[in-house]
Amino acid sequence: MRYYGLHGVVLLVSCAILSSCASLSGVQEHYAVCAYDHAWDAALDAVKGRSIIVKDKHHGLIETAWVETPMPGRTFGVLQRDVADSKDRSRLILTVKRIEVEPATEDVIRVTYVEERQSWVFRGGSRLFGWAETDPSEEVRRDVQNRLNVKMKERGCSLT
Repeated sequence: MRYYGLHGVVLLVSCAILSSCASLSGVQEHYAVCAYDHAWDAALDAVKGRSIIVKDKHHGLIETAWVETPMPGRTFGVLQRDVADSKDRSRLILTVKRIEVEPATEDVIRVTYVEERQSWVFRGGSRLFGWAETDPSEEVRRDVQNRLNVKMKERGCSLT
């Protein structure tokens, strides 16, 4: 009986680890057939409304600065007090990479992006409030995806 219990625990822990890794990723991938320069320019244009702090074409990395958004109506604690200056902040990280495909007649490009998002929350202790990780915004994901698709098509990229 003890033998089966150990296998059950191992199986349960394995499933928890695998599902948590899959659910926390938040990375969106797009594949296109076009020149690397066209995909790079499209990725830059997709985040044009944000300040870019890292723009490394050689390594295919684009990183935006944090953008703060007011989030009124948040509460904390048992008494549900309002959080003064409640806000979220987010930044986007994009990568543009060539995929090696044989025979290579055209470049196959993978563009990935992820939104890092944090909320201003009650933390307790010596620092009453601070930034804490939160789930990416579905609205931001759709917006970036739509802009990226449009910009890539404008440059003649074939999305797969």
